Order: sequence, then C-alpha cells, then structure tokens
Amino acid sequence: MEHTDIAVIGAGVLGCFAARALTAYDLHVTVLEAREDACTGITRANTGIVYTGCDTAPGTLKTELCVRANREFDALCRELDVRFSRCGSLMLAFGARAEGVLRRKLAAGRAAGVPGLRLLDRAETLALEPGVSGRVTMSLYAPGTGTVNPWELGLAAFENARRNGARFRFGEEVTRMTRRGRGFVLETPKGEYTARCVVNCAGLNAAAVRELTELPSVRIFPTAGDYLVLDDTVSGAPRHVLFHEPEEKGKGLTLVPTVDGNVLLGPTERPRESAADWATAQSGLTELRALCAEVVPALPLDAVIRSFSALRPNPFYVHAAAGQWVPEDRSISSFTLLEEDGLYSMIGIKTPGLTCAHVLGQRLAAMAAEHLGGVGPNRSFDPVRRAIPAVHAMDEASRRALAARCGDYGEIVCHCRDVTRGEVLEAIRRGAVTLDGIKRRTGAGMGRCQGARCLMPLLQTLAEETGLRAEEVTKDGAGSAVVQQDGTL
Repeated sequence: MEHTDIAVIGAGVLGCFAARALTAYDLHVTVLEAREDACTGITRANTGIVYTGCDTAPGTLKTELCVRANREFDALCRELDVRFSRCGSLMLAFGARAEGVLRRKLAAGRAAGVPGLRLLDRAETLALEPGVSGRVTMSLYAPGTGTVNPWELGLAAFENARRNGARFRFGEEVTRMTRRGRGFVLETPKGEYTARCVVNCAGLNAAAVRELTELPSVRIFPTAGDYLVLDDTVSGAPRHVLFHEPEEKGKGLTLVPTVDGNVLLGPTERPRESAADWATAQSGLTELRALCAEVVPALPLDAVIRSFSALRPNPFYVHAAAGQWVPEDRSISSFTLLEEDGLYSMIGIKTPGLTCAHVLGQRLAAMAAEHLGGVGPNRSFDPVRRAIPAVHAMDEASRRALAARCGDYGEIVCHCRDVTRGEVLEAIRRGAVTLDGIKRRTGAGMGRCQGARCLMPLLQTLAEETGLRAEEVTKDGAGSAVVQQDGTL
C-alpha cells in the first residue's frame, strides 16, 4: 500500500494542472490515471481556443475564472514554453437574431471586464477577414481571444508537475474508493493507495468516481462532435478565430487558425452513440462542409487532411424519480466543483475548461491545502518547463548547431512536419509510450500524409527505445496495435 497526501484522479489537462499547483505546496502528490499516458481523454480532441469570457453566463464562476485565466495566459505559456497566439476572434452575424446575440455578449463581456470588445459593421468585418461571406451583417471583435495546442499545454503541465515531485501512476484506474478515518483508501488493478485528500479530475468518469463514496448529485451526459482539419498550405485561411452565430438556434461553425498553421473546423453537436464514441459521423462532416461554404465560401475544402471526433461532457443536476436518477431540464451553465470533506470533484468541465485549467488547478490546490491545514510552500518549486527543441521553427544556423551537438537532430523522420529523430527520442524520454504519444509531443504524423511515410520509422524507434516488440507497439493504447501478430499492418 502506497501513502500520499493528495491523490489526483485523472491526468488530463485539468488533472495535470491540479497536480502542478499542488506541488507548489509541501505535499506528497500522486496522480492516478487509467490510461497509459497523460492527456488521452477529452483533452486530445479540443479546438484549442483560449476564450475571453464574453460568451459565458454572466456572474458565474466560469466567467470569473475565464476572464482571469485569459489575462494570465501569456505568462503561463512563457513559463511552460508553450506556443500561444493571441490572434483575436470575430463572432459573425448574418441577420437580426444573431445581431441581438452579439449585442448581449458585448454587454455581458464588458460587465465582466473583458477588454477591447467592439461591434464591427460589414465593411470593418470584411476588412479584417476578406474570406468571410459578403452576407455578413455584423461581428463582435474580441482581440483577447487566442489559440494554443491543447496537447502541448496539457503535457507541459504534466512534465512540470512531475519535475516538481508529483508521482504519476499510469494504467491505474480507480475501481474502488472508501473513506477511512479522515482520509481515503483507493484501489486500482495494480494496488492500493491511502490519501488524506482526493482531487477528482476524471473527465467523463468524474461523476462515477465521486459516486464511489457519495450519492449522485451531478452526472455527465456527453454529446459527440466532429471536426475537419485543413492542410497548413491552404489559401484564404482566416487570421482570427471565427465564430458563426446562426440565425436559427444551433451550434453554428467555428474556424480556428491553429498554432501549427492548420485550419480547424468544428465541432458539430450530435447524440453520442456509445460509451466510448470517438468515431466521426458522416452527417456531422457533411454539416461542417455545408456551414463552411455558407460562412467562408472561398475556403478550399479539398485541402482537408483529417477528420476526428470529440466528446463534450455536459453536466446536469440529477434527482431520484421512480428508482432512477433523472437529469434536470437544463444543463449546468457554470463549472461544477463539489467539495465533500476532503473529496474535491470537478464534473463536466467543458468550454472554456482548457482556458481555465490553470486557474482551476490553483483553486483546487488551495482548497485541498486548506483542508489539510498547516501546509507550507514547496520552496524548491520551479514553474518553468522547457519544450522539446522544435527544429522546424529554427533558422538554418541554429539547426546546424543543434545537429552538431546531437546528430539525431539532423535526421528528419517526419518530412511533412520537419520532425527529427532527436525530437522523437526526447518525446519518448519524456513519457511517450504510443505512436500518438509521440505525435502529441512532436507533431510527427500530423502533416499532409498523416503518417503514411513516417509510421514505420516511428514504430521502429519506439520499439527500440521501450524494448517492445513491433506487435506490442500501439497507436493509442490498448486495442490499437499497428503490426498484427502475422507481421502485417
């Protein structure tokens, strides 16, 4: 049995930031994650938008934290050496109903303290984004909106938390949790842990984890969504994040110029088909194409290089009725943070959860430290983390100098994204145990050919470095072997 002060359940972006914030205190922190790596759940499918707080419910904790988090994001990304583009956003209206929505968001944003918001007419909108349909009537300009790579941010928090002393235990799903005295006993397939306090950041499973010791209060009812990714060479790419506010009630379209140079379209919103529904739906992809043709008609959709799906963790209060737990009529509009005598549960943390992960982590850490009492600071805490050197972003002289110091940085493995063997090896050293783990840390396999040319070199390198046989290497965890037992792909 292993003892710890704080057990964090879940190593998504929120769990990693909670662990990072907790290591700023003089505490033993253990993170229990069911999967083989960090940031493999909701975090892996995300628009990467850093929101301002003008489009969340006024007066809520969500809006308060979003405004603060947005203000602190530049400093956070400098600390963690994460790319961040404060490109601004335009929320587009194409008629009277949408114009009314924009005016309400302007008023709410100003009341919340969001700086720089203003309404633009058609000419001003088209001057900023000439590719937008000429039918646009108005837009809400938010200069503080930004974009970040969600994997890059979450994995940076993971690395920094681990460097500051947090112990990460992968492949350890919490299957049982009981209260013992003033603490908890947690059981996983690999063993038992005792903890004085538990921070529940289990994503889609957060409600189920809480109900290991508590009666139901909030549950998650996920919906699925689809995305399209355009090549980084596409013409007419937007320079701002574009939000389409439709005339009829619905999801609308979001277009994101990513920090990697691609354009991201989506998400749609549709019912989830199964408990682990990460598959795209043709209806959703068709809807995205139709909306794009309506909003940014000149954007060439023949440049799509990838589609993927995401799950959205919608939280609802539930009540008992006829022997079942039934959701209320409307989903919860703010963040749900439940505190119950040493158990802190974040349930249904959706947009702008990525934006607020840092400040939510700090809030959780402060609450847990106060509960334990008498906890001092970790005087050796270092908030700074350095990223894997990205060769494609270097000038020629810097590339040559790095390759001279380490020859692996002179060998290109992924030609689409200009990723070297040195970057791949460093990704493995930092925790990548799957091909997607390498991809999320380096970008290898995310280019135009989507890994068609670099798959085998990456697989061979991962097998060599981890001691796995080729048939044991997976794309993204259990059940995703790339090479079959007979040697075929």
